[in-house]
Amino acid sequence: MNGVQMLHLIITSALVYSTPLVFTALGGTFSERSGVVNVGLEGIMVMGAFSAVVFNLSFYDAFGKLTPWLGILVGGVVGVLFSLIHAVATINLRADHIISGTVINLMAPALGVFLVKAIYNKGQTDNIKGNLGYFTVPGLEKIPVIGPILFKNTYLPAYLAIVVAVLAWFIIFKTRFGLRLRAVGENPQAADTLGINVYAMKYSGVLISGLLGGFGGAVFAQTISGNFSVGTIVGQGFISMAAMIFGKWNPLGAMGGAFFFGFAQSLSIIGAQLPVISSVPSVYLQIAPYLLTIIVLVLFLGKASGPKANGVNYIKSK
Repeated sequence: MNGVQMLHLIITSALVYSTPLVFTALGGTFSERSGVVNVGLEGIMVMGAFSAVVFNLSFYDAFGKLTPWLGILVGGVVGVLFSLIHAVATINLRADHIISGTVINLMAPALGVFLVKAIYNKGQTDNIKGNLGYFTVPGLEKIPVIGPILFKNTYLPAYLAIVVAVLAWFIIFKTRFGLRLRAVGENPQAADTLGINVYAMKYSGVLISGLLGGFGGAVFAQTISGNFSVGTIVGQGFISMAAMIFGKWNPLGAMGGAFFFGFAQSLSIIGAQLPVISSVPSVYLQIAPYLLTIIVLVLFLGKASGPKANGVNYIKSK
């Protein structure tokens, strides 16, 4: 394996494992910018994965290669519906954000497995009929050095995630909607006095997080796991939250954090093919992403400054 091939392997593998984290971390950014802590990202990813796999198995014969991409949209829609539970609980019923999110995380895997048993009469689904696969960008793959590394047999959803991250940054920091979203997350009382519908903005943030979290779960299931079971999404939502905190609630920073954690996860898969790393026991590479998550939270959580009203229930009368 020459240097170009090695770089292609490392980068492509990192893109595959980073993409679900990027989508979900961006979703968490929107939610927390509106002042709602969404610990339930893990559960939202689970339901996004479940719905995408079921859609893929059911409709591949009808839609063919387009099915995995439609599955991402289906996962996003289901993520929105599931995040609505968290929105109602925290915004209208004023439930504790952490408890509400934890309930979603506990409920989603159980609900997913129950539905799988009801539909397929077994504990997990069959492997999907079509995955997202790899794509070569015409023309760009011929660029010397860079082309074979970045644009030949590369992972297209990763580039879509990058576009979404840039778009999310523009929306949050350069649009009226983003300004209102941030205002609600910083000081909802002041935003209310300026005529901003605080509840509507909070709902928008949470539902967008559900959409993007559903995307993340769908991408993970249709690329990495290939089916759905109770262990399909294990810790991915929490790693996404760590990426969001690492990125200081900035979409571009969250994307960078997600790529960092995705790279760490990919090493456990491709490590055996890389010099030096191949000598490291695989168990250490497998626990590395979770260990890094804990370290990042310890080092950055106290120093990172999130929205001031994040996690605080808003009562209009006050």
